[in-house]
Amino acid sequence: MANSTLTKQRSEARRSSVALKSAMAVTGAILVLFLIAHMYGNLNVFAGQETFDNYSHHLRELGEPMLPHEGFLWIMRVALLAAILIHIYSAAVLTARARKARPVRYVKHKSVQQTYASRTMRWGGVIIALYVVFHILHLTTNTIAPGGKSDSPYERLVNGFQPEYWYVTLIYVAAVVLVGMHVRHGIWSACATLGLNREGRRRTINAIAIAIAAVITVGFLLPPFSVLLGLVG
Repeated sequence: MANSTLTKQRSEARRSSVALKSAMAVTGAILVLFLIAHMYGNLNVFAGQETFDNYSHHLRELGEPMLPHEGFLWIMRVALLAAILIHIYSAAVLTARARKARPVRYVKHKSVQQTYASRTMRWGGVIIALYVVFHILHLTTNTIAPGGKSDSPYERLVNGFQPEYWYVTLIYVAAVVLVGMHVRHGIWSACATLGLNREGRRRTINAIAIAIAAVITVGFLLPPFSVLLGLVG
C-alpha cells in the first residue's frame, strides 16, 4: 500500500513537472516573440525622429475605436506580465524540485556538463527582471532621464545613450547579452520539453537557437551603439 502511494505521488510529481516545463516553453515563446517585435520597433530609430515617434504614437492608438486609447498596450502589458510571472514561478518550482531530488555528490559533475548559459539562467533571469524595471523607468515613463526628459520617445532614446552616460549603455549591453544567453538556452530547453531535441536534430535546433539569440542581441544593441558613436542623433 505504501509503495503504491509513493508511486502515485511520484507519477503526479512528474506530470506536474511536465506541465511546469510546458508552461515555461509557452511563456518563453510569447516573450521571444515580444522581444522580436520590440526589437523591430527600436530599429525604427534609423528612419529618423518622425518615423520613430509616429511608430510609438500608433501603438497607443492600435485597436481604436474598438479599444480605448492605449487599450492594446495595456492588454499587451497584462499578458506579458502574466507570462513573466508564470515563467518565473515555473522556473522557481522546477529548480527547487531539482535541488531536492539531486544527490549532493552529483552536483559538481552535473555543473561540469552544463553550459555557462544554463548555469546562469536563474540569476540571469533576476538581473533581466531588474533591468526591465530600469528600462521602463528610463524609456517608457521617463522617470529616470539621463540627458533630460522629453515627450519624444526618439529624444529619450538619443539623450539616454550619449557618450557622457556611458554607464547607461553599459547596463543596457550587460542586460541584452544576458537576454541573448537566456533566449539561446530557453529555446533549446523548450525544444527538449516538447520532445524535439532528438538525435539528428540537435545541431539544427542549436544553430536556430543561436541564430535567433544573436539576431535579438545585435538588433537591440544597434540603436544604443549608433547613438554612442554619433551615427544617430
